[in-house]
Amino acid sequence: MGDNRPINAFAQFTEAVNNAFDRPTTWFRENVVSKNRPQYPWYHQQYRRVPTIDECYTDDIVCFIEANEQYKRDKQVESEILSIMRQRQEDCIVYEREDHRVKCATIMEEYNKAAENWFIKYGDLGVYGTVKDAYMKQKHRLIWERRHGKVGSGMKTNMD
Repeated sequence: MGDNRPINAFAQFTEAVNNAFDRPTTWFRENVVSKNRPQYPWYHQQYRRVPTIDECYTDDIVCFIEANEQYKRDKQVESEILSIMRQRQEDCIVYEREDHRVKCATIMEEYNKAAENWFIKYGDLGVYGTVKDAYMKQKHRLIWERRHGKVGSGMKTNMD
């Protein structure tokens, strides 16, 4: 009763097949593959945040390059998020058809706000825009808003 010996010929045969095929495969996976696999999946790789361009000295080229690479990664991530939101909006519109303006209102509003924010940060920079271009765009926008009011709200009538 205490030992685990196979009882009949079929059970002995399946045990032999298991020993012949599964055990070497399991050993190889546990002792070779798992030990040589990286500790994290590549698609969830997290980079450390580097100083932004406004924290870099003017002559620090390495800091500029790191900030530019961080900018490119952020732009790629935010573009993918915007793409997913656009796809959700389109799916909702196709699914709801006639009532999409009511039933998809929150999704459409979220997408429009995200697209506006993306354009504020990355729009009009082109494919080869750098972190310095984006920083200058942000600086010029802030100066414009200080002088004339929020962009899109019309000009200030009185200058304080």
